[in-house]
Amino acid sequence: MPSPAPHPIHVSIANQQESLPLDYALIRRAVRTVLMGEGCHKAKISLAFVTDPTIHSLNKRFLDHDYPTDVLTFPLEHGKAGLEGEIVISSDTAIRQGAEYDNDPQQELLLYVVHGILHLMDYDDQTEAAERAMRAREQHYLKQLEQPEEAPVSAPTAKVKPSGFTPSPGKRMPPKQNRPRRPGR
Repeated sequence: MPSPAPHPIHVSIANQQESLPLDYALIRRAVRTVLMGEGCHKAKISLAFVTDPTIHSLNKRFLDHDYPTDVLTFPLEHGKAGLEGEIVISSDTAIRQGAEYDNDPQQELLLYVVHGILHLMDYDDQTEAAERAMRAREQHYLKQLEQPEEAPVSAPTAKVKPSGFTPSPGKRMPPKQNRPRRPGR
């Protein structure tokens, strides 16, 4: 008798920006690689790629931080039924931070995807030890995705949603502050 099919991982992507072309296949592969690597085989993940004004508005609305950020993460469910969450990523910040840290904007965007998924998997970067552990996992997955190691450090990240973007109904957990910091920051 054949073994049952693994639980699905659903990834939806909303592109609400025009600054960077998106590699949809690589983004989906990154989400699935991190989730499966962390032992999660059933998930529904929504990613929205937005502009700085949009993420700034979300950061202000949900975290009362009056600045644009790189990543906002909204954990919706994490339990027996699987993982459900939403991630908002600023392509403008990826371009700016990529230039500042001599990192390709596409690689910077991929770092934000990996970072956001790790936050949904309950990683945090609020202490030095937790940050080191999270950075090690980021590097592990970026290597798996055949991306070069990241250059120095990104801007602050926060968990929020884009204008016109409404998180799925259901049980909500508070957004987490994301911050893909790099060593030395």
